[in-house]
Amino acid sequence: MKSKKKSNRLKIIPLGGLEQIGMNMTAFEYGDSIIVVDCGLAFPEDDMYGIDLVIPDITYLLDNIDRVKGFFITHGHEDHIGAIPYVIREINVPIYSTKLTDALIEHKLEEHGLKKQVKRKVVSFGQSINLGCFRVEFIKTNHSIQDAAAFAIYTPVGTIVHTGDFKVDYTPVYGDPIDLQRFGEIGKKGVLAVMCDSTNAERPGFTQSEKTVGRALDTIFSENSQKRILVATFASNVDRVQQIINTAHKYDRKVAVEGRSMITFINIASDLGYLTIPDHTLYELDEMKNFPDEKTVIITTGSQGESMAALSRIAFDTHRKIKIKPKDLVVFSSHPIPGNEKSVTRIINELYRKGADVIFQDTHVSGHACQEDIKLIYSLVRPKYCIPVHGEYKHLVAHAGICRELGWDNDHIFILNSGDVLEMDENSAAVTGKVEVGNIFIDGLGIGDVGNIVLRDRQHLAEDGIIIVVLTMEKSSGQVIAGPDIVSRGFVYVRESESLMDEATEVLNEAVDNCMERHIKDWSKIKASIRDSLSEYVWKKTKRRPMILPIIMEV
Repeated sequence: MKSKKKSNRLKIIPLGGLEQIGMNMTAFEYGDSIIVVDCGLAFPEDDMYGIDLVIPDITYLLDNIDRVKGFFITHGHEDHIGAIPYVIREINVPIYSTKLTDALIEHKLEEHGLKKQVKRKVVSFGQSINLGCFRVEFIKTNHSIQDAAAFAIYTPVGTIVHTGDFKVDYTPVYGDPIDLQRFGEIGKKGVLAVMCDSTNAERPGFTQSEKTVGRALDTIFSENSQKRILVATFASNVDRVQQIINTAHKYDRKVAVEGRSMITFINIASDLGYLTIPDHTLYELDEMKNFPDEKTVIITTGSQGESMAALSRIAFDTHRKIKIKPKDLVVFSSHPIPGNEKSVTRIINELYRKGADVIFQDTHVSGHACQEDIKLIYSLVRPKYCIPVHGEYKHLVAHAGICRELGWDNDHIFILNSGDVLEMDENSAAVTGKVEVGNIFIDGLGIGDVGNIVLRDRQHLAEDGIIIVVLTMEKSSGQVIAGPDIVSRGFVYVRESESLMDEATEVLNEAVDNCMERHIKDWSKIKASIRDSLSEYVWKKTKRRPMILPIIMEV
């Protein structure tokens, strides 16, 4: 859908990030200008076999590429920056973000060999960027990563406040609290709409301060002075890592870090001054053998049960350098993201089997606003319209409930789907259309070359296996010289199913003989006959539907 050139209405078009946690990307369009907020990825579902990453479909932006002015990034989490290296190849426009976010984007672009090709600008809190018809102001917020920003987007029809992912933390570990004063000042001048984080909209109360985790860690360290401690957390949660390091230093423990993403984040954050490491505290993993176990701490990735992450390899004895010892203490300083519970439980069980103690409660606080924090933002900003964003549909519905509780009616609350076009001016707002959206799958170096049909084939193969039928025919006469031979993978164990295979071969012989008697020489018809007869036989005998692939060779 190519947009009309001239319009005196603002269009807000979520291209991803609704109905899910991840893949955040929203286009704002007015006249001949489009700006994009965030450019994130999602991680594959269990049934997306072989898929590494999922990014949003950017067809709409490509169709209007001459009007796309730039990307504004709220913070440095993968669900907000992960798609940049893939999208920027197609839409190379400037990227605006805060200091730490920019450093993480730079690292990502460097890995993809794109660093020199992309224009980036570091923006300070309180600073505004003018781009086309828009002015975007960066506002300080708190989140589970440093330098998170909300945006006040000034448009010709009014101001839109986009909170990004946020929480209200009056006592952050590093830096200043959220700039509630600025939210209030913008609210007094009049705000057309607020697009607010919905992740914790079902949770009552206020989100706890990150510093409460520091107190919990202190208790754990003091009560386990004779144990080696391993702490698993998100690599991006620099404040959490800082508190673990501070607590380790207080109890005279040496710290090692394991996990590629953890090492990357710590290097970037410490280089920029967001992480302070006391002297003689941080050591290489190989150096930890020089210290007694009770004087060491290992900070690792894998708190979400990821199969290739460090903690999983440690738990299942496939890590080259770290082995779990009886009475080790493993602390999960995170909550399982919905969908990861089974993977996390599997690792916890394995750690217990190895004799370790495990703590997985009271050592994490969320980086997202709970109900009272959300109410605070609305009370300060008082927008005309409420647009819940960032969350599964149930989160958006819960968020809409909060808005109704605060006095907004249904006509002024918009629960959008990805692809919806919300048009607004000073006096009205309505969903007026839909643009093409969807998932683009990344598999290895391939971008978008695995579509739904290929994915369906992979699911079919994974669920029922494959039977390959090989037949050799003479070119001149069309007579069968060899076969049909059956090769099976993922269907049955052939050695234990000889009678089944023998009967299947007889069925195939009959099908081929039938084709010969009817003088059918068209390969596609012969293949269809083989496929149909074998499929019917296999279903009758096993109630399974493997993929059947006939191959005819000509001599």
